[in-house]
Amino acid sequence: MSRCKPNWQIILALFFSLSLALAPTIAEARAGSSYGSPSSSFGSRGVRTYEPNSAQPLSRSATPAPSYAPSSPSYSPAYGGGSFFQRHPFLTGLAGGLIGSWLFGHMGYAGDGLMHGPSMFGSLFELLIIGLLIYFAFRLIRGWAFSGGWPSGGSLMPRAAGAATPAQPYRGQDINVGDADLNAFQGLHAAIQEAWSAGDLGRMRQLMTPEMVGYFSEELTRNASQGMQNVVANVQLEKGELTEAWEEGEMQYATTYMRWRANDYVTRLGRPPGSPDSLVSGDPRTAVESEELWTFVRRRGGQWLLSAIQQV
Repeated sequence: MSRCKPNWQIILALFFSLSLALAPTIAEARAGSSYGSPSSSFGSRGVRTYEPNSAQPLSRSATPAPSYAPSSPSYSPAYGGGSFFQRHPFLTGLAGGLIGSWLFGHMGYAGDGLMHGPSMFGSLFELLIIGLLIYFAFRLIRGWAFSGGWPSGGSLMPRAAGAATPAQPYRGQDINVGDADLNAFQGLHAAIQEAWSAGDLGRMRQLMTPEMVGYFSEELTRNASQGMQNVVANVQLEKGELTEAWEEGEMQYATTYMRWRANDYVTRLGRPPGSPDSLVSGDPRTAVESEELWTFVRRRGGQWLLSAIQQV
């Protein structure tokens, strides 16, 4: 029985040491992404997919996210990311080792391994003092690093005087589109709404990119599995305006602002129109207004296809 007490004390002390060294890292790990229902902004816009454009960012896209932040082309999350302890695991391990060595050297675990009376409380008090000193030292170093004491990325190398500004990311070449293209965008908008309302995937494949067909197919499948159908009728485009157009090699892109109205409602499949239990949501008699950015893509000289939708 006399051997159980020091074993428990050692385990408790080790747990305290690990908790102290890892506490900031665990706390920061709580901050992260939360994934809920799919966003209504999805698709791809070529090299401008993740570029801010006064609309809701594209949360679903087949285009890989760039390694730089929009406001800083040279930024790379691979450098300078995470907490001080994540970026300096050697210092974290060293601190844990120092505490551990002190514990095993000063806890009185010798001979019979017992810790008695005032000696026990004195050792625990010393442990607390040393732990707090190490904790506050790490916090001080971490605060200094993030307040500008170190250059971005934690490098101690000084910046070269007069260093050249990093090159901006490639955005493609701006182009102009004609009236025929604008009319094509309006026709695509109406045709896609009609195909969606009818659940016609075959027609959608002629009007949008395979990526967009996949997203629409997911939504249609979800509605069908729930026995519902989204009806969009009497579509009226109130305003269509080109916001940007560019080309990347042989591929051309154009983004347009669209404000439109339509009767948008959800019904139950297999119910006769007008029956009391057929309507799930919305009002077939009242039009609702929407504002969106639609991006279209084509190979130079080819047919325009829908490649992205963003809510405004």
